[in-house]
Amino acid sequence: MSNDPVIAAALSFESFYRDEYPAVLGLVYSVSGSRWAAEDLTQEAFLRAHRDWDRIGRYELPGGWVRRVALNLATSRFRRLSAEARALTRLMGQAVAPFPDVEPATDEFWQHVRTLPKRQAQVIALHYLEDQSIKQIASVLEISEPAVKGSLFKARTALAQRMNTQEGTT
Repeated sequence: MSNDPVIAAALSFESFYRDEYPAVLGLVYSVSGSRWAAEDLTQEAFLRAHRDWDRIGRYELPGGWVRRVALNLATSRFRRLSAEARALTRLMGQAVAPFPDVEPATDEFWQHVRTLPKRQAQVIALHYLEDQSIKQIASVLEISEPAVKGSLFKARTALAQRMNTQEGTT
């Protein structure tokens, strides 16, 4: 162990994190039911402990503090999601902006687009729905113009194969 208190505190936090993380993650998962949310909330609780480790590290049970913070975060998440669900339910009763009618052939095309890799689908949508140029698409997606061209080529090729295959089977 080092004589430097900053290094000693960092080392003890590192040890605390390694020892406590699995148990806190399991606890939060059990109340949230979501692995993703449990990981996110657990990380946030440990981040807060790390920020104040000089104080938290002196607690008799710093693990209890982290668990309380993690559970409070989980409760806040649940309340926020519940409030959002209630708001969406209220909005469902209100008039919704009309969605444009889609021709069956067009709908079929977009179903195929949704099966493409994410980047290819994004490029197709920006190019055909919003009539954006290669340069504009590159700017929106923060990728190079050659990457846009490559994605567009691959997407068009895949769509042509899928649409031709389907037409041949009907």
